[in-house]
Amino acid sequence: MTGAATLLRDVFGFDAFRPGQQAIVEAVTEGQNVLAIMPTGGGKSLCFQLPALMREGVTVVISPLIALMRDQVRSLQEAGVGAGALTSGNTPEETDAVWEGLEAGTLRLLYMAPERLAAGSAIGMLKRVGVNMIAVDEAHCVSQWGHDFRPDYLRIGELRRTLNVPLAAFTATADAETQAEIIQKLFDGEAPTSFLGGFDRPNIHLAFAAKNKPRDQILSFAAARKGQSGIVYCGTRAKTEGIARALREAGQKAIHYHGGMEAEDRRIAERQFQQEDGLIVCATVAFGMGVDKPDIRWVAHADLPKSIEAYYQEIGRAGRDGAPAETLTLFGPDDIRLRRSQIDEGLAPPERRAADHARLNALLGLAEALECRRKTLLRYFDETEVTCGRCDLCDTPADVFDGTTAVRKALSAILRTEEWFGAGHLIDILLGVETDKVKARGHASLPTFGVGGEYDRRQWQAVFRQMMGHDLIRPDPERHGALRMTDAALPILRDKAKISLRRDTIKAAGGSRRPAVKAMVNEEDAPLLSALKAKRRGLAEAAKVPAYIIFTDRTLIEMAETRPRDLDAMAGVSGVGAKKLETYGRAFLEVINGEAAAMHPTRRKLAGREAGNVYDQLLQVQADLTRGEAGIDKRLSCSASLLAKVAQLRNPDESAMERLLGQRRATRFGPAFLDVLREAG
Repeated sequence: MTGAATLLRDVFGFDAFRPGQQAIVEAVTEGQNVLAIMPTGGGKSLCFQLPALMREGVTVVISPLIALMRDQVRSLQEAGVGAGALTSGNTPEETDAVWEGLEAGTLRLLYMAPERLAAGSAIGMLKRVGVNMIAVDEAHCVSQWGHDFRPDYLRIGELRRTLNVPLAAFTATADAETQAEIIQKLFDGEAPTSFLGGFDRPNIHLAFAAKNKPRDQILSFAAARKGQSGIVYCGTRAKTEGIARALREAGQKAIHYHGGMEAEDRRIAERQFQQEDGLIVCATVAFGMGVDKPDIRWVAHADLPKSIEAYYQEIGRAGRDGAPAETLTLFGPDDIRLRRSQIDEGLAPPERRAADHARLNALLGLAEALECRRKTLLRYFDETEVTCGRCDLCDTPADVFDGTTAVRKALSAILRTEEWFGAGHLIDILLGVETDKVKARGHASLPTFGVGGEYDRRQWQAVFRQMMGHDLIRPDPERHGALRMTDAALPILRDKAKISLRRDTIKAAGGSRRPAVKAMVNEEDAPLLSALKAKRRGLAEAAKVPAYIIFTDRTLIEMAETRPRDLDAMAGVSGVGAKKLETYGRAFLEVINGEAAAMHPTRRKLAGREAGNVYDQLLQVQADLTRGEAGIDKRLSCSASLLAKVAQLRNPDESAMERLLGQRRATRFGPAFLDVLREAG
């Protein structure tokens, strides 16, 4: 069986594993039950794809979305791996090819959606085709605590028991409760070998901003990143269409995506986003897990996500290639009210509602953070050793003040009006504004009337928003959103605790002041990178696949910076495996060097390996001896395939050389060939 390092290089084009990958690959290959929690972009798929090539039989991969499966299958097929998917989106020809591969024993990875397990025939089919391992992608979907529960994931545990094969589960988003439920549902409570790969994505810049003309904030953020692929997540379907239209009017390439679209229109939008460079998609969270595009440079939230897990998963779609990426999350009091009411008005049991409030509190704590956002975010996932320097609060530390007095005044106004009013009326009381509502209820006579003159209306709105963010007050759904105090507010009200607030200097267009990420290559290499992208786009359009399936941005950047002169050098570029070198190497060398690199196909298979250098030396020796040492003998030579076999000989000696070359060629070339091999060894 070929070794992991060789497959990693020859099939996937990588010289080394990413941090944490090797231990997981070894455990999965050995047939252990595995739970691996790795950050998005950390290389999860390789951790089951590589073991699938090292083990006998078929690995079935349970994956949640057709688009995700199709992309992974295309990438594997481009790398020369036998892979297929059984999905409702298949053409008859694609389905036939899958069955032919299974029957011929050439298909190593079979992708399926969990919903397919509902058919009684599915498990019998998997037993018949020789499945020897199950890999579960996005395993948090099995958990009621996770943010994307899929009931069909519950059948996977039964599948594991029936087939009696090892199972490897992968996810990027799982707090302690979600992990416990994954273990219970997929592994029957028996602890698998677990790997917690850390949640930090150091290449992603984190930023939040209070809403202030939010559409302008999004347009400004996108304008600073024109030409880069991005996602704008929106809370409503109408907003996706409105922001996409506004972006197009501003000269951007933008489309919308939401669950109310026809299935074919959604597929067209997904395909367009995958294949076009520099396109923005404005989407609801219906657009998400199927996104396997590695070069998304930014993610913006036009509305607050529903939980800290959802936020982490959604921003994780940016920068999967490891290059710098940006995020911006907008939030306001209406977002907080909406999220609270969604939890309170849901049908979940009380303990689930309490947990959901706690998750929302964690996200609000991140939004209203007074220090490094990355530390605040990763603390939620129990990581404390954090180095940042890539968030808005590290760029510009928060301007903090002692807000205890202001908060006590606001809490007093809430109490004295018996927790029956929203922020607007309470601010009128604090500012001493005699509206009809204030007069009708006699609130001008309250001790708190007019005590808040040190702030204007916008500043008081920021105080109330931050109080909601710190979970000191919550909207009461039974009182039409009136604000009520929580137990956390009592120590402040009684002057037994203090609270710091951010001095909310709201800017006209939050998010615009931070420039886009720096250019991906220096000025000298930029024209070549553009030319390489154009070549990639042409090849991708001809093959009807996303551009990154040919080569990722990261690979093209390395080509532009290192400018390989021949296929040997090209083979050393990260992401260029043997199959892609064979298929695309000459085309990209032509872009880099102005002409195609000529090389015999047999020699091309040795490109980037030590055997390639040995082959070249053998070729030179053969040229010197074609007519014998004196140059007068009958012409004699070895075929390219024979030379390649000589170049790869291990422990060579005269007898091995004669068996391989035959007596005549061994007599002419054997001693000189052995000298080359021994010197190389």
